[in-house]
Amino acid sequence: MALTATLLALVFIWTGMAVKYVPPCDELSFQSNVHICLSEFNKSMEMSGYHDSCPWPTVKGIYNNLKVCVEALRDKTWCKQHGSLLDNVYLPVHQTYFYLCGQLRDPPLMTAIMLIAPCIIVTLCMPCFCLLLNHS
Repeated sequence: MALTATLLALVFIWTGMAVKYVPPCDELSFQSNVHICLSEFNKSMEMSGYHDSCPWPTVKGIYNNLKVCVEALRDKTWCKQHGSLLDNVYLPVHQTYFYLCGQLRDPPLMTAIMLIAPCIIVTLCMPCFCLLLNHS
């Protein structure tokens, strides 16, 4: 009986069906090391001139480096399920560097004209076209 139980336990362990131990999130280590990722990002952003307009397309690579760094730190400290830790990292970054990106702007004048003009022309020409078809 003991041999059967031992064999059954070994089979479960070898096949991965046994409960796996996941260590708890080391929040202190995450919080104390995330400044390394943020300092590199901050240095790169200061050189990009983000104050003038939305910097998004030009700083995508810098932002991806921050994301990779934070995700590696998250995986290293076993904080995969703690979204609030990541929110505490990304929200200040977005409020500082990407606050201009959410503002809506009108398109350039030529773009607006090119979008509106065909509708106006078709609306004005449609009665003439219908009259021409009815008289034929």
